[in-house]
Amino acid sequence: MNWRHPRAERVIAAATGAVGLVTIVSALTPSVASRSEMVASVLPPVVPEAARLAALGSGLGLIWLSRSLGRRQHRAWLLAVALVVATATAHLIKGLDFEEAAASALVCAALIRYRRHFDVPGDPAAIKPLLVTAFALASAGGFLTFYALHRLQAPEDLEDILTAAVVVFSVRSLYLWLRPWTEAVHVSVAQRRLAHRLVSRYGRDSLAFFALRQDKSYFFSPSRDAFLAYRVVGGSALISGDPIGDRTEFPALVEEFRRVAHARGWRLAVLGASGELVALYRSLGLRVVKLGDEAVVRPDEFSLEGRPIRKVRQSVHRLRRAGYRVRVLRAEQIDSLFRAELDAVSHEWLGSWPERGFTMAMDDLYSAAEPVFAVAQDAQGRIGGFLHLVPMPAARGYSVGAMRRRRSTPNGLMEFLIVEALAWAERERVSQVSLNFCVFADLLRAGCDRSRVGRAAGFAVQKLDRVFQLKRLLTFSDKFFPEWEPRYVCFERFADVPGVGLAYLRLESLLTPPGPWTKRPRTGAAEA
Repeated sequence: MNWRHPRAERVIAAATGAVGLVTIVSALTPSVASRSEMVASVLPPVVPEAARLAALGSGLGLIWLSRSLGRRQHRAWLLAVALVVATATAHLIKGLDFEEAAASALVCAALIRYRRHFDVPGDPAAIKPLLVTAFALASAGGFLTFYALHRLQAPEDLEDILTAAVVVFSVRSLYLWLRPWTEAVHVSVAQRRLAHRLVSRYGRDSLAFFALRQDKSYFFSPSRDAFLAYRVVGGSALISGDPIGDRTEFPALVEEFRRVAHARGWRLAVLGASGELVALYRSLGLRVVKLGDEAVVRPDEFSLEGRPIRKVRQSVHRLRRAGYRVRVLRAEQIDSLFRAELDAVSHEWLGSWPERGFTMAMDDLYSAAEPVFAVAQDAQGRIGGFLHLVPMPAARGYSVGAMRRRRSTPNGLMEFLIVEALAWAERERVSQVSLNFCVFADLLRAGCDRSRVGRAAGFAVQKLDRVFQLKRLLTFSDKFFPEWEPRYVCFERFADVPGVGLAYLRLESLLTPPGPWTKRPRTGAAEA
């Protein structure tokens, strides 16, 4: 069924932002002369000026609050009611600005009339740091007031420092007060084991095994026969791939998770959804947009014969002549010395760049027994590179989770590794091997007929390619003549796209610059 979203909070949020903008303009422009004279005849000059500053601060606060009001946050509603009352009062005091005060009063009336729409609780985890920040704010404000009243003998810049401290602590307090509900990843041993069993039994999709990453939370159906993996980032609940388990439970599972997400004020999105469940997501009222294509190769159909694949064939022959061979090993077969050399290859390949991946990569290469390593070694037995492949247990397939090589190895080592891994997969009667996922593949392909909007999007993606090397990945994958299977992103409203997009980029570490803070795959012993 389709979820019906109340729209009153979004209208009120827009009105609140508009009143905030009008208030800022009013505070920065002179009031009507006759009204100002009337105020000056009653109040000391310092009072209207203070009211003008208060109006400026209230206008900024209302604009900030409008975003949280649109997400139905109760704490934002409480603060908004107080601010619109203060704003209306400031408008009257600073210059009898009845029009601006009336607009504030209307917004206040709307907030009170539709107060039940703002039912999303604040983040419980923010209470403790909020109290600490509030104490620091009160201390800084007290010192500033004491200094202003007594003008103590002190450095001239002390007042500026205290004022800056008050501003910083005020902003910090407002951020904590309005912070959306956060959720740390906390999965029990029993939940992780159940998820592993369901993946082993139902894991047909190429992304299923990646649900077992350590940084994902799980949401199970009441029967515990189906679950979805997700992560909450910046107020967005991002489901990683399709649900896993008994398909008859998927509609109720996704709908219940959405109910929980709405109750906590989270945006909802599905990352890397397969084409098989697109109809389901649409039936639940989600918008579905193609994100890219996944390169899938059938080992029993793959061949090095023919002119189109000659460059790959030449790379394979060159590496073989150089003495390279490939061994395929399970994670449980790798001893500590061999693991240390694999880790050295990873660190050399990554350099100072972060380990990227969330929907289609593992955060620990050795935590499970099922994945395999296809390892390329030279004539002296030194590891030159490797592929990390995770299984699709219910489909007798594998997905490439990581590709690594030493920078000193000959060109074509990755092509050689993939070809040898496909030969092994054919001997093992593996049905399919998913090589990688190419984002915006349609926009990157040359010669595609596109509309004017499509051409503009293609131009933008080409510019992004300079940073993320999207075209390079697509060109590399095309060498193996794969089947291209579409992947989608699903969300509720187009207004959610900026927040979801930023959260997605953060999860994939695409916004993390190179440096010592970058994350690396875990290299500890495998879990029992």
